Amino acid sequence: MKSCRLHLAAALACAGLAACTNASNASRTPPPAQAQAAKSPTDVDPATQVATIDGQAITYGDLDKEVGSKVRQATTEYLTKVYDLRKGALEELISNRLLEGEAKAAGKSLDDWFAKDFIASVPAPSDADAKAFYADHMAEMQGHPFDEMSGQIIDYMKKDAARKKLTALLDQLKAKHGVKLALAPPVLPRIEVAATGPSRGADQAKVTIVIFSDFQCPYCSKSVATEQRILKEYDGKVRMVFRNFPLSFHPLAEKAAEAAACAADQGRFWEMHDKMFGDQKKLSPDDLKATAHALAGIDAKLFDTCLDSGAKKALVDADQKAGSDAGVEGTPAFFVNGQFINGAVPFEDFKTVIDRELAGG
Repeated sequence: MKSCRLHLAAALACAGLAACTNASNASRTPPPAQAQAAKSPTDVDPATQVATIDGQAITYGDLDKEVGSKVRQATTEYLTKVYDLRKGALEELISNRLLEGEAKAAGKSLDDWFAKDFIASVPAPSDADAKAFYADHMAEMQGHPFDEMSGQIIDYMKKDAARKKLTALLDQLKAKHGVKLALAPPVLPRIEVAATGPSRGADQAKVTIVIFSDFQCPYCSKSVATEQRILKEYDGKVRMVFRNFPLSFHPLAEKAAEAAACAADQGRFWEMHDKMFGDQKKLSPDDLKATAHALAGIDAKLFDTCLDSGAKKALVDADQKAGSDAGVEGTPAFFVNGQFINGAVPFEDFKTVIDRELAGG
């Protein structure tokens, strides 16, 4: 059971938008149009010389032929980290000031108000609620009986309730005091990636997300729920394109990618995609065939022939080369209109980029 420790500083961080995924999106006010982010440090003149050999120039353009995509990825990660640090500090500063106002109105210090007024107002869960939580999270209890785990469960549930109450209070205070965020997100470098492959979402969507993924990668499986949420909340505005990037240390990933491509030939890519990510323990060739055979309308013999022949290996290799050329080294890797997002990050990380793209870039 992972949670934020609810001493004051950590509680503020949990309630802040940068730290907790459950934070309300309502206070994520888009930056005003006039707030301009800094120019990307990758914006250099490709003709600028960086060295000479026998009077022959070596330029930034020459360097970028070798490492340009990796430079743009590194720049994206750096700019995103700096922005996240500032955004987190801003949220904590705002939260502190709002709560200090509440404490002052009560004639107390912030620490005293937080401990005696706020935390004390959060009721402990009932025994029935604790038992229900235990039943719902049985697998995480590792065989320990309820009586042994009850203290930890009750402590966790109370802290979680306090975090949610604090988030709700801060949302109310932000609305009351007219809090608006104007911290401009960074201008991220764009990497050209062909949006070729199975897709879902509107074909004419303003935002295209190219995903490089590995069916044996647990982080890729974790990100599927976020991808589905993006498609739901940006219905008609976002298109997602899947490309394969099986990692060498995942021995079943290559054949799984081929299986997905074989299923795609029969219009069943996304069903196969969901099944494989839904149970990553069933990726052996025999398991892949069994999974495909259970899909409605599939020709089992045609699928088996496709998988056994290796007919889709070239397609998978082409995807992997495209990913490598774009600087991909791990999965999942996302390119949102060419802007790189690395790993199974929260929905809010995508939201920031998508909203900016929909607003005009």
